[in-house]
Amino acid sequence: MSKLLSTSQAAEYLGVSKAFLERDRWAGARIPFIKIGSRAVRYRKNDLDDYINQQVRVSTSQYGEE
Repeated sequence: MSKLLSTSQAAEYLGVSKAFLERDRWAGARIPFIKIGSRAVRYRKNDLDDYINQQVRVSTSQYGEE
């Protein structure tokens, strides 16, 4: 099992702001997260790596899946 990262740690790993991850969760969570208890949010490194791999593009005009 992979280590769980806090929102701050996940943001640093992805090179984005905490607010980016908070907005993502609010808008429907393209990046999977784990909710522990009523407040704690954690991310698995494996899920972050999967998200990064899904973002690979070959053109700036390419968007999402074809």
